[in-house]
Amino acid sequence: MGGGYARPVPSLPSRGVLRVPAELVRSVGETLRGRDLAAVAAGLTYFAGLGVVPWLLLAVWGAALVASPATVAAYLTDLRMLVPPGMGARPVYDALVRAGLDLGPWGALVTIFPATFYGEGLRRACLRLAPRPDRLTGWRARLSLLPLVLAVPVLALGVFATAPALADLARTGGTAGTLGQVVLAFHVSWLAMGVVIAWGFRVVAPGGPGWFATLVGAFGTSAVLSGFLQGFLLFLALPIDLGIPFGGLDVVGATVAVALWLFVLHVLLLVGWAATDALDRWWRSTPPPPVDAVDRAPVPVGAGR
Repeated sequence: MGGGYARPVPSLPSRGVLRVPAELVRSVGETLRGRDLAAVAAGLTYFAGLGVVPWLLLAVWGAALVASPATVAAYLTDLRMLVPPGMGARPVYDALVRAGLDLGPWGALVTIFPATFYGEGLRRACLRLAPRPDRLTGWRARLSLLPLVLAVPVLALGVFATAPALADLARTGGTAGTLGQVVLAFHVSWLAMGVVIAWGFRVVAPGGPGWFATLVGAFGTSAVLSGFLQGFLLFLALPIDLGIPFGGLDVVGATVAVALWLFVLHVLLLVGWAATDALDRWWRSTPPPPVDAVDRAPVPVGAGR
């Protein structure tokens, strides 16, 4: 009968439950040490200022192309209920929706150009945090972002499709309605942003981490940013006159407030990328499991007969 020795299934060496996070935190600290994270995030925020509105326009127009303008318009009408009426956010929302629905093919083609600047900003920011040789940085980053032109409308349509449920929860109100609204909005934005961030970390940013580190880092970062965006909606609902520090110029105050929120968002995003890079380096440096003594033992004569 089959005598022989069974080959044990190799397993990764244990590093301890607490030791692994400590190593990753130390690695992230080494990446950020000596780097002006605030200045790097401010530079990325500048590129975001060039690209965020074009991406929103492309998301609305592309979603209408995938479904229909009437369907997307109905979704966005329901979604409008979630935009706090204070601080003049709803008129800006309405203008953005109209511009997106009326963008047209030629308008979309032109809009792609400023939208890709965000990819350049992300790659340059990551290179400043973790310098490494790189050629044609701007063009490589911008071209690598182009596939998202096809993916973002589909992801946006998935987000828009939850608008009726979110609107119903908003009408319900109370603790249950508000909690349900926050939970649903969080998970939908977490999933959509996680896909986009994963592409950014894996393809657009330098280094090209493996899929394990990419997915863990991207969706972990997306969870933080999704919660951050819920806080931004709460901020918009506060009865604050943003124009007071700027001589009553509400437009200036609103612009500065949005820029500040974008800045903090990009600080979190860059820390998430540094954590993803650290996780990837730790994962790749994990030594292979040692060969068990059983594997080195001679096979007995006649085994397996």
